[in-house]
Amino acid sequence: MECLFGITGKDFTLLAADTVSARSIVVMKGSEDKSRELNSHTAMLYSGEPGDTVNFAEYIQRNIKLYGIRNGIELSPTATANFTRRELADSLRSRHPYSVNLILGGYDVKKEKPELFWIDYLGAMANLPFCAQGYGAYFCTSLMDRYYKKDMDVEEAKKLMAMCIQELKTRFIVNMPNFKLKLIDKDGVHDTEL
Repeated sequence: MECLFGITGKDFTLLAADTVSARSIVVMKGSEDKSRELNSHTAMLYSGEPGDTVNFAEYIQRNIKLYGIRNGIELSPTATANFTRRELADSLRSRHPYSVNLILGGYDVKKEKPELFWIDYLGAMANLPFCAQGYGAYFCTSLMDRYYKKDMDVEEAKKLMAMCIQELKTRFIVNMPNFKLKLIDKDGVHDTEL
């Protein structure tokens, strides 16, 4: 029942994840953070099986930081997404595959452009201008397709994100009252509000 969203704009990436942790018909927590900051210009949202998601997200976060410490250079969002996709694909061929869906967003400082990647539990990856994971994708992909513009500013992207969240509240049977937003630009990863 999880919902993840991502939108790229002119010079930023905006990510949003619901904060509900639920299993079957029980809401266990209403303030779950489903995001990880991988480096100063890249963040990842995750959904899926509770144990798998946290375990995989921490594994990726620590390996990206270790790479930065060992080599003295941060991985770009594209390199981070490719590493993450490869780890997920490798786990698929093991005895204990991870059941994790991801949205990875960032700002490439060298290319001076935002990037957004959709990665599913089978290791499929796509570089997209906007995306959604979970049940929210059924309701909001068409909204994003209709109202997305390539050179959106932050306020326009927040307005589109608010439209997606409102659509969920109107049409989705499950109550998702809160979303946590991350804005990634040339200055790094920031928490933000709608």
